[in-house]
Amino acid sequence: MTHTIRAEVWLHPGEAGWHFVTLPEDVADEVRARVAAAPSPFGMARVEARIGATRWSTSLYADTRRASFLLPIKGEVRRREGIVAGDDVEVELRM
Repeated sequence: MTHTIRAEVWLHPGEAGWHFVTLPEDVADEVRARVAAAPSPFGMARVEARIGATRWSTSLYADTRRASFLLPIKGEVRRREGIVAGDDVEVELRM
């Protein structure tokens, strides 16, 4: 499965808050179906993500409040690509 999405980067409130992108509903539904077929701890889904020229391996985290999945954006990725909270980014996800 490969998806390219465009979404806003947001900062989780609190000390040392993480930056995330929330997956659109249709992509989240597909991820949910794959996680259900091969359960993993905490409903996480391993992915390879790419923003710009930066590619990394990470996990999508289930977000029951938003009924979606969250992609954490590492500090190293944000620095390399010049990303700050509020930016719209294009993300390629491979699962």
